This record gives sequence, structure tokens and C-alpha cells, in this order.
Amino acid sequence: MLLLLLVLLAVLFPGGDNQEASQGPTSYRVMQISSFANSTWTQNRGSGWLDDLQIHGWNSDTGTAIFLKPWSKGNLSDAEVTELEEIFRVYFFGFTKEVQERISDLQLEYPFEIQGVAGCELHSGGTTESFLKGAIEGLEFLSINYTCWPSPGGGSRAEKVCELVAKYKGIFDTIENLLYETCPRYLLSVLEAGKVDLQRQVKPKVWLSSGPSPRPGHLLLVCHVSGFYPKHVWVMWMRGEQVQLGTQQGDFLPNVDGTWYLRATLDVAAKEAGGLACRVKHSSLGGQDLVLYWGSSISVGLIILAVIVPCLVFLMGLALWFWRRWSYQDIE
Repeated sequence: MLLLLLVLLAVLFPGGDNQEASQGPTSYRVMQISSFANSTWTQNRGSGWLDDLQIHGWNSDTGTAIFLKPWSKGNLSDAEVTELEEIFRVYFFGFTKEVQERISDLQLEYPFEIQGVAGCELHSGGTTESFLKGAIEGLEFLSINYTCWPSPGGGSRAEKVCELVAKYKGIFDTIENLLYETCPRYLLSVLEAGKVDLQRQVKPKVWLSSGPSPRPGHLLLVCHVSGFYPKHVWVMWMRGEQVQLGTQQGDFLPNVDGTWYLRATLDVAAKEAGGLACRVKHSSLGGQDLVLYWGSSISVGLIILAVIVPCLVFLMGLALWFWRRWSYQDIE
């Protein structure tokens, strides 16, 4: 029953997956994290995602879903939403009770966490693939793909859960229907409802800087890429057409407007920094990569100063000469 409750959570509550395709989201995932501190204190958290975009949350105080986008319901009616919220409330109560009663069978000791993730993914050609996985303390112990499969590291704990699943064929058939029919239907509907928002393209802004020197005689080159959407982006330090394998990418960080920030660094000997460039590829650029050369901003600035300043001096001198000439003519 523990696994069956996990499945109900996974397939009935909308979410998304991390398929960073340039054409927009292609998957739907729900995530659950249940923290068990002791026999009397438990916290259950749920969230729904389209790829890397969170579109649902769960208010554990009121037992209601939080719709983070105006199109988060997809084609779900208000009656269906109410029914799903009720199932979710019952699920959290039953899930907590089942786990606490099976601490010994599951070979668990307080405190611990149980994670669940499930959903479906849209492939090219219109085919879909559903998935469900369960983990304890971050270690996957089982997955479901038309049947329950203990993971290699799941041990006897996973085998016992799969044995329980086999005893409840009627319930499992219903869950299977939700995984392989309800989930794909919802995914297609929410992708259509949120199409304008999901398929928007925002060009990245790129600039270079240097970080703290990693060691004597070396530079830490930093390429900043910010304000881009969708999330999928390719950023590398290059020398000509040769990728610098020492490039280190940081974590994707969200901006307040829903766009993303990423930085790529390269530890390089100071004397070898010349000729290096940061190259950025993104779907919003229409196939035209952004390329910034290390030191180019300084050289361009010097060139601008070298050209503009003399011109300004010349123009000021010319204006002064005309002014004086006109002044003399007025006096005469």
C-alpha cells in the first residue's frame, strides 16, 4: 500500500520534467519529499513541474493545490481539481500512517526522507512515455514501468514493496490507467494552454570578467550569461574552434522575471589568455552564436577613446575658430 499511495500522488498531481529542449517543455513531473523526524512529526511537500518550470505547489495547511500559472489546470475541470485535491489529502494522511506502521518492515530509522517522482514525457512523433520512481534518502529503490521493478540498490526493502503491489491488481490497474492515459492527456492540454508563455524566446546577455586568481600566474576567466529563456543553453570557453575542456559551468540560477543565469569559468595561465573567447548558443539567437573575446572589451574601449577624443578636440577647436571669426566680423 505504501507504493500504491506513492503512485497515486505521482500520477494524479500535475507537474513537469527536465527535458531542456529548445522547442519548449516536453514532460510533466510531480515531486514529493516526505520528511519523518520521529513517530509524531512528519512534513510532506509536493510540487508539479513542466520541465524546469514549477506550475503547481501544495498548501499542506489547507490541503489544496496551488496553481502558479493561469493555465496550470490544462483541461482539468473544477470538479476534477476538487476530486484530485481530496485524493491528495487522503494520500498524505494514508502515506504517513503506512510508513510509520511499517518502519521495521522497511528497515528505516528516524530521521529519514522518502522521495517520489512520476510523470510522463512527450517524444517526437507524438508518442509518450510514463515513469515512476521511489527513493529513500536519495537512493532509488524501485521504479514502475507496467510492472514494479526493484532497483539494484533497493535490496529486500524494494522486493517487499513490489510483492505488496502484486497483491492489489485492481488498484494497480487504476493507477496504470492514470499513468498511461490521464497523465499524457493532461500534459498535451497544459502544453497547449500555456503555449504562448512556454514557447517564448528571450535572448541572453553576455559579459566577461575575472575571478579570484586560482594560483600565481593564472587567471580565472568568467563568462556571465543572463536573462535567457528557455533554460537550455550551451556555453563554453574556446580557442578558435577548439573547446577548452577545462571549462567549468556553475548552477543554473533563476532571475525574478523567469529567465535564467549561468556562468562558465576557465582557469588558465595568464600568458595564454589571449585569443580565448566565450561562445554562447541559444535557441533565441536564430543560429547566430554570441562570441566574446577575452580582452576585447578593453581594446575596443581604447580604440573608441583613441578615435572619439581627437575628433571632439578637433570639433571644439573648429567651433572656437568660427566663433572668434564671427565675433571679429561683428566688431568691424
